[in-house]
Amino acid sequence: MPAASSDAVPAHPHPAPAAHPAASASRTAATTTRVLRQLRHDPRTIALMLVVPCAMIALLRYVFDGNPRTFDATGASLLGIFPMITMFLVTSIATLRERTSGTLERLLAMPLGKTDLIAGYALAFGLLAVVQSALATALSVWLLDLDVTGSPWLLLLVAVLDALLGTALGLFVSAFAASEFQAVQFLPAVLLPQLLLCGLFTPRDEMQPVLSGLSDVLPMSYAVDAMNEVLRHSDPTGAFLRDAAIVTGCALLVLSLGAATLRRRTR
Repeated sequence: MPAASSDAVPAHPHPAPAAHPAASASRTAATTTRVLRQLRHDPRTIALMLVVPCAMIALLRYVFDGNPRTFDATGASLLGIFPMITMFLVTSIATLRERTSGTLERLLAMPLGKTDLIAGYALAFGLLAVVQSALATALSVWLLDLDVTGSPWLLLLVAVLDALLGTALGLFVSAFAASEFQAVQFLPAVLLPQLLLCGLFTPRDEMQPVLSGLSDVLPMSYAVDAMNEVLRHSDPTGAFLRDAAIVTGCALLVLSLGAATLRRRTR
């Protein structure tokens, strides 16, 4: 029998089976549980996420104690902005800490995909974002007498979406920071320009054309617009639905970018 040719194509090994959706969901749930368990033993972080936004809104209410209309005009907008800022800060630092401690590298060496990991983090911080937004909304509407025409539930919805957007941005920028100090530096670079251009201080259509155009591509602008729609209208308007959808889409897009740029370790 003639010898087999050396040019014969070797048999390909069987491809690795695709991850089962149930297994992926189980890994995501395990990541969520682990993050929540860690946060439970970090009271300062819990205070930053849950207490500080409420304290800032209460402070704002008493700053404008002699002019309640000013608080009504700005309180709804800040009800979405404060949770976004705190969730951005906490999420970026917590994720970076996982990488610098080597925890992230050990997790990714296991059968745990980047998408599972990002989804687990987003779900854990998202649950805290719901609690944070509920506390801030209840405080503003029922204790600080924030006067809104629309339903407080719509305020809560937008506040939750804003907090989730802050979570997504924090997960994303943590990939580009080498230390917790650098993670904090992303706050003025990423969020403060949005704060200045979102229409909180001056209407966006009265800005210089370049700045107005820039504000049109920043997600915080639509978060503020959605809050203002609730402030002025009793029922959800088309503009409100559009603004809420844009904030949601931006959060999902940034989460996808966070999964794509997630690194095992800080170099």
